[in-house]
Amino acid sequence: MLNMQDIMETVQMIQDECLDVRTITMGISLVDCADSDLGRACEKVYEKIARKAEKLVETGEEISRTYGIPIINKRVSVTPIAFLAGVSGGDPTAYALALDRAAKTVGVNFIGGYSALVQKGFSAGDEALIRSIPEALSRTELICSSVNVGSTKAGINMDAVLQLGRTVKETAAATADRQSIGCAKLVVLCNAPEDNPFMAGAFHGFGEPDCVINVGVSGPGVVRAVLARLGKDAPIQTVADTVKRTAFKITRMGQLVAEKASEALGVPFGIIDLSLAPTPAVGDSVARILEEMGLETCGGPGTTACLALLNDAVKKGGVMASGRVGGLSGAFIPVSEDEGMMAAARSGALCLEKLEAMTSVCSVGLDMIILPGDTEASVISGVIADEAAIGMVNQKTTAVRVIPAVGYEVGDELNFGGLLGGGPVMPVSRLSPAVFVDRGGYIPAPMQSLKN
Repeated sequence: MLNMQDIMETVQMIQDECLDVRTITMGISLVDCADSDLGRACEKVYEKIARKAEKLVETGEEISRTYGIPIINKRVSVTPIAFLAGVSGGDPTAYALALDRAAKTVGVNFIGGYSALVQKGFSAGDEALIRSIPEALSRTELICSSVNVGSTKAGINMDAVLQLGRTVKETAAATADRQSIGCAKLVVLCNAPEDNPFMAGAFHGFGEPDCVINVGVSGPGVVRAVLARLGKDAPIQTVADTVKRTAFKITRMGQLVAEKASEALGVPFGIIDLSLAPTPAVGDSVARILEEMGLETCGGPGTTACLALLNDAVKKGGVMASGRVGGLSGAFIPVSEDEGMMAAARSGALCLEKLEAMTSVCSVGLDMIILPGDTEASVISGVIADEAAIGMVNQKTTAVRVIPAVGYEVGDELNFGGLLGGGPVMPVSRLSPAVFVDRGGYIPAPMQSLKN
C-alpha cells in the first residue's frame, strides 16, 4: 500500500531529481512479413508496424498526463531485418526506408532492429545487411542498427569483428556532414538480450511474442540525491542498501506504467529494464553518483569498485520490485550522454582504457565515445574484440558504440543535441592490432559455456 510519504517522495523524485520513464518500447515480430518479393515484404513491414504501434505514442502521453510521470521516448523494436533480407534477397536498404517511414507515421522517436545476429556465422541476409548499414543510416533519420558478434555459448566471430570496424568507419564517412552521427545509431554487441528496450541495441528477439511492451526506467539523479542525503561517513553496506531500496521504488513506478500501457494497447507486458541511463542534463549523471560515493573524480582509483557496487544494488532492488525485470538493468556509462562523464573526459581523468575496465562491471560497454576521425578501422575492430571478450568470458552483455568523427581531432568538441548529447574527442591508442584482426576466424567459446 502507498502512503502519503511514498507519494510525496515520488513527486520529489520526478520534479527535482530527474526521475523518468526513459522509454516505452513496443516489440513487434516481423516474421510473418517475410516474402520472396522485396517490395511486397517492405509493404507488409510498414503495414504491420503502422497497425500495431498506431496508438503507442498517444497511450504513452495519456499515461504521462494521468499519473504525472514523464515518459521521454516511445520506440519500436522489430525482428532482426537480416532474417527478412535472407528471404527476399535484394538491397536491405529498402527495409530501412520502410522502417523509417513507419516510425514517422506512428510518431516514435526511434525504431530498432536493423540488425543481424552473427555470433556463429553469416547467412546471406546477414552479409547483405552489414554491407548496407552505412547507406541505410545515412538515408534514414530514426533507424537504429545493431550486430551481435559474440556470445558466451558461441565465442566471437572475428570475421564479423573485422567487417564491423570497417562498417563503423564507412558509416562515419557517409554521415560526415552531420558530425558522423550515423555511428551514434550503430552498436556492436556480445551476448545481446532479446528484450532490451534501449536504443541503439534494441531488437525483437525470435523467442518473444508477436507483440509486447517493454519499459525502460531511469533515475540516476534520484540515486545521487539519496546518497547526498546519506552523508559521507555511512558504511559502504549502507550505501549499497540505500541504492537497492531506491531502485526498488523506481522499478515500482515502471511496473505501473508498463501495466497501464499493456492494458490500454491490448498487448502483453514483457519486462521492466531498470537501467540508470544518464542524460546530458546536470543532475542526471551516473558519474556524479560514483563521485557521491566518495570519488574525487569519476575515472580515478576506486571507480570500477563503485560502479560494481552500484550495478549490483540496482539489479537487486529491481528484482525485488518486479518479477519481470529484464533487458540490461543496471548502470550505463555513455560518455557523450552523461554530464559527469563528459567533464571527467575533458579533464583527462577518464580515458578509454579506464572505461574498458569499467565495462566489466556495468550494464553495457564502451558507449557513445567520440574518437578522432582518422582512427584506423583495425583499431576500432580491436576495441570491439576487447569488449566482446569481456562480455564472452564474464557471461554479460557488452557493446561498442564509438564515433570516429570525420574531420575532428583529440580535444575538439561535438554536440549532437537531445539525449545523444555531445562531448570531447577522446584519444585512442594508435598501436595497430591489424595482424591479429586480419586473421579472421573465431575466438572459441570459453569453458564457462559448458553448462549442460
